[in-house]
Amino acid sequence: MQINRLSIFLMLMWLGVFSCRPLRPSVSSNEQYRPQFHFTPPSKWMNDPNGMVFFEGEYHLFYQYYPDATVWGPMHWGHAVSKDLVEWEHLPIALFPDSLGYIFSGSAVVDWKNTSGFGKNGKPPLVAIYTYHDMEIEKAQRPNTQSQAIAYSTDNGRTWTKYAKNPVIPNPGTVKDFRDPKVIWHEPTQQWIMVLAVADHVEFWGAPDLKRWTYLSSFGKEYGSHGGVWECPDLFPMVVSGSKEEKWVLILNIIPGHPNGGSGTQYFVGTFNGTSFTLDPAFKSDVESGRAVWLDWGRDHYAAVTWSDIPKMDGRRIAIGWMSNWDYATKVPTKSWRSGATLPRLLELKKTKKSYHMTAFPVKELEKLRGQKSVMEPGSVPSGTLFAEVKPGQPLCYELELEVDLSKTTANQFSIRLSNPKGEQYDIGYDIPLKRFFSDRRHSGDLSFSEAFAKDVHIAPRHQSNNLLTIRLYLDVASAELFADHGETCITDLFFPSEGFTQIRLNAVDGTVWIKSGVVNQLKRIY
Repeated sequence: MQINRLSIFLMLMWLGVFSCRPLRPSVSSNEQYRPQFHFTPPSKWMNDPNGMVFFEGEYHLFYQYYPDATVWGPMHWGHAVSKDLVEWEHLPIALFPDSLGYIFSGSAVVDWKNTSGFGKNGKPPLVAIYTYHDMEIEKAQRPNTQSQAIAYSTDNGRTWTKYAKNPVIPNPGTVKDFRDPKVIWHEPTQQWIMVLAVADHVEFWGAPDLKRWTYLSSFGKEYGSHGGVWECPDLFPMVVSGSKEEKWVLILNIIPGHPNGGSGTQYFVGTFNGTSFTLDPAFKSDVESGRAVWLDWGRDHYAAVTWSDIPKMDGRRIAIGWMSNWDYATKVPTKSWRSGATLPRLLELKKTKKSYHMTAFPVKELEKLRGQKSVMEPGSVPSGTLFAEVKPGQPLCYELELEVDLSKTTANQFSIRLSNPKGEQYDIGYDIPLKRFFSDRRHSGDLSFSEAFAKDVHIAPRHQSNNLLTIRLYLDVASAELFADHGETCITDLFFPSEGFTQIRLNAVDGTVWIKSGVVNQLKRIY
């Protein structure tokens, strides 16, 4: 049968209508508030990153996605890939809702040993592990709304087949919040380990083949923040920097419960023996009596989890989060899309005098974005000094690297201030007497969409006591990500000026700031 061009066109149109999605979605870079070097969906709603896995030269990023509106709805897994964690190729939706429910958060792994039997021709499969959420059961007000399921791919994640015998872990029938499986291979016990968020704690499950799961243990009811539901866990080993000591880190996201309001990311340090997680005695006092240790102190860092299967020769533990907050995520004043991801961050575990502390720092691949550079001469810098400026209508995309000598600084407080001709401003900086960082978006522009958005100044502690304060700050149109003291303190915040910020200046209170070194890099767009 001869197939002419019209037939091909009609066939492609039918495929697009059938899936209700473009075959290769693209991002428009000229929308107000659209980030220029952060990952964002082509359009509509995005929340938690899911299923991050590295395979055959590609970083896969899946994410909670509702392709039919800019507010939360029936969840799908959106999909994108990157070779460098900087530039992303958007792919068709990976997982769609079905009769078992919406596709909630989860993880993905390379089944190198083909324990699942899904592999073909000697090639290991990618296996996604996710939560089903049954809205019909929820509407009936029964607790067993969530269960765990798997799907697999044998073509580098381009197409996915759901396991015929899903769910692989049915809901026990007694708990509503039973979700967000993160799976790893545990070599000492030769089994897959799943950490699962269950209301106010986590459960650990084990399986030889990703199909037959057995409950192992629980952790967390008596530790950490419990201001809300625990979600999006992660579990992984880390070698303590500068040593051969190995510890296990357990990440738990929570909604609400963050000290600056709304949702946030906490973590625990301990040991894992293939069955149970035990807090390290030195870390235990940090998380007793409702205390928590936070990965980021800003209001717009949530659902952070890490990539699996990064090659041993690389050896990095890389995380990415959702850059928003459930207090106002569905109300922010973007139009064709809502939400994006944080910058990918290298996690490292460091030993302190009393305990352990995990740092987060931008991955080195982001350096490829650097364009025009300005270098500051060492010396005392007065308030109002201009660091960078763009023309009205141009996106403000910069990276600042500063070393501040506090012993020679006479100001009590200083900040990096963004401003526009309308008098709107955003400040992120450091209070020297109080020894804490702050992020102030109370005068940053549109605040009308939520009373919770700019109610207070966001604060974060400084862990170091030395006089050399290092700052790396990424500014991308409508967001700021601060990494202070080489990632010991992080703040991620959004803002929505009525027209784009055009200037970056130093703002100092009652004195000057001594800058030992400073570099301002203009950053290139990825779209």
